[in-house]
Amino acid sequence: MKNAFKLGFLGLALTVAFASCNNTEKKAEGAADSASALVDSAANTLDSAANKVDSAAQKVDSAAAKVDSAAAKK
Repeated sequence: MKNAFKLGFLGLALTVAFASCNNTEKKAEGAADSASALVDSAANTLDSAANKVDSAAQKVDSAAAKVDSAAAKK
């Protein structure tokens, strides 16, 4: 009778251990996917900001060229 309880308890303990380990892997994969998406979003935001800065720099250069051209005409 004691052995039956031992084997039953061992089976229950192994089942719980396997169930908890399997769930941890899924959570870790979800966290990794979430982190990857966050990094991609940050990279896209930085690229967008860099493009806006480049556009503004081109507008400043264009305005400076117009001013230089107007000053040369005088």
